[in-house]
Amino acid sequence: MRKGEATRQHIIAKSAELFNQRGYAASSLSDITELTGIKRGGLYRYFESKDEIAVEAYQYAGSIVNRKINEALDRESTAMGKLLVFLRVYENVVESPPFVGGCPLLNLATESDDGNPVLRDRARQGLGNTLETLRRIVSEGVESGEFKADLDVEALATFTLSVMEGGIMISKLAEDNRHVRMNIESLATYLKGMVLRGKE
Repeated sequence: MRKGEATRQHIIAKSAELFNQRGYAASSLSDITELTGIKRGGLYRYFESKDEIAVEAYQYAGSIVNRKINEALDRESTAMGKLLVFLRVYENVVESPPFVGGCPLLNLATESDDGNPVLRDRARQGLGNTLETLRRIVSEGVESGEFKADLDVEALATFTLSVMEGGIMISKLAEDNRHVRMNIESLATYLKGMVLRGKE
């Protein structure tokens, strides 16, 4: 990797940690310069604005989480197991999240709800991609005969993501992993009701 590209990636990685922990609005360019050791003029050599850094930082954080999810998905052979992966990667969200600061999608969506349209658009893309992955897993479960044929694929995908993000939010706020873990058990119980007999 060339020096310029290495510097750019360094800015992105450090900014991703900063934004995901402190939030975009609460983080200034001065915070980024302090964290990276690169002066403001140096930042503008690689990025046109703080928004551009934020978009790249979100993509970086998301790619790390996605890699860990995909690695865990590869170890599962059932649709039920794969759906539970999305919660299990956050089982220790308080002490050891897959990316420092928690779920990048949840953090970005919460902060950009009524504010920055650029970041809101990026959050919507992340939401769409995640839901599409969940829908694909559920559909594969129906097609393989693991899940009931009349299962509402869209509803289960949305429900799984909602249980995941809700558990993460509550556990982080309460500083107690038991909320995510209770949601894992509750979702597992619910999914067992969707599994055809003989496929458990």
